[in-house]
Amino acid sequence: MKKGFTLVEIMIVVAIIALLAAIAIPNLLRAKITANESAAQAALKTISTAAETYAIGSSNGAYPTAEGSLNTGTIPYYNRTFCTSIVQGYSFGCTWSSTGYTIVARPASGQTGTRTFTITTGGILTTP
Repeated sequence: MKKGFTLVEIMIVVAIIALLAAIAIPNLLRAKITANESAAQAALKTISTAAETYAIGSSNGAYPTAEGSLNTGTIPYYNRTFCTSIVQGYSFGCTWSSTGYTIVARPASGQTGTRTFTITTGGILTTP
């Protein structure tokens, strides 16, 4: 008597694996989107906190006029460049002036993420 699996048994196992994959993959993709959106919000809060701290610490109470004021110097407020890079599937657009700032995080093309986030002077985070 030969030992082994029949073709029918193997096909049943493959069908069960395919069914489990069909259930799991959408959940994994949604988890990645949620993680990217949370990372984008955290990055916006980091930039905002740095800008507000910069304004409090500056002699005239002015906000930085460029991101370079925040991530360079003897003691940088943070150690990453956000405004010219893609972070966790989001690209950041920054508008700086001595009276305030506006930073927009948009999903980068070909990356995961579905919502756009904006943070403005005072740390006000919105989702249009």
